[in-house]
Amino acid sequence: MKIVHVMMCGPVTDGWSYQDNLLTKYHKKMGHDVTIITSQWIWGSDGVLERFDKTNYVNDDGVKVLRLPIKGNLPFEYKFKRYIGLYDSLEAEKPDVIFIHNVSFCDVSVVARYLKRHENVIAYADSHSDFSNSGTNRLAKNVLHKIIWRRKAKKIEPYIRRFYGVLPARVDFLVDIYKIPKEKTELLFLGADDEKVAAVDREGFRRFLEDKYGISQTDFLIVTGGKIDSAKRQTLELMQAVKSLGIAEIKLLVFGSVEANLKEKLESYLDCRQITYIGWIDASESYNYFGAADLVVFPGRHSVFWEQVVAQGIPLVCKYWDGTTHVNTDGNVLFLYNDSADEIKNVITRFFDDKDFYNEMKQNAQSARSKFLYSVVAEKSLQS
Repeated sequence: MKIVHVMMCGPVTDGWSYQDNLLTKYHKKMGHDVTIITSQWIWGSDGVLERFDKTNYVNDDGVKVLRLPIKGNLPFEYKFKRYIGLYDSLEAEKPDVIFIHNVSFCDVSVVARYLKRHENVIAYADSHSDFSNSGTNRLAKNVLHKIIWRRKAKKIEPYIRRFYGVLPARVDFLVDIYKIPKEKTELLFLGADDEKVAAVDREGFRRFLEDKYGISQTDFLIVTGGKIDSAKRQTLELMQAVKSLGIAEIKLLVFGSVEANLKEKLESYLDCRQITYIGWIDASESYNYFGAADLVVFPGRHSVFWEQVVAQGIPLVCKYWDGTTHVNTDGNVLFLYNDSADEIKNVITRFFDDKDFYNEMKQNAQSARSKFLYSVVAEKSLQS
């Protein structure tokens, strides 16, 4: 089957561990002929958009990539980009299935026109928008989303078999803001790369951590990772909790970039042997660090690491957010309800002191993991 993924979300950067990369990778592994249509722009190593030289090539996953030029200036107008040659590219690819990533884009009318003229083509669409990352002010909510993007979503709605929200909150956004019929929506998990999960050598990496950071293989290792900024400053409360516990066997390893105005506060927690901060790491390396953990804690807002950790079968503690509790499918997650070091300290103490409770959480984590592997997610995405 020929599947064309039309990427209308952010820039698609080869080798990254985002849904754009992994869903196409596992559709290819299922035996389908897969093409990505996206723009010529990618994220550079310095976090700035840059033009990519190749326009028609096969990536490392065996997926064909067509990078089209766009109308509009960067960076502001990237959100309102128009692809040059999108319709002709669809005609040339002759898809059996079109998978549209993001329904809030200007060229939805181009895809709708193609689907209207090719009634045999099956189409799916997903959305990554919710009130934590979109519609965060009145103008965005009431004009951009409720008028402009709603019209675009409704224009293509007759031709879409299923609209996927990648979080429960994003399913709600499709229904409440874009007015997509609830019966046409469904939750499609984000997840983890099966191959990277399988490649983790837990025991070997624990030996590496002992040699490099002095984290004993018998220590109770807590890991957290991701950006530490004003939206996720709760990581500092996690560090405060571990430091105040003062238990030598409990170790915390933190990775991720830190906002400049929080750096001094972060560094103030590094004067004890219980906490190690290693800075930013490549996303592929995160599999080893999470896989070596006894417990993973995310005390701030949702990130794609949540689903990755569930897929790795590690007990998880994370902040309760309405619309993101889907990660707790088998009693594998404990939620935090208050932004306080004391609450985090009590939760950690429970995991450390109550071995029966911890072992039950480990078993639950193993039961939950398969639902969040991209081999499973990719199959589900084409079954609705």
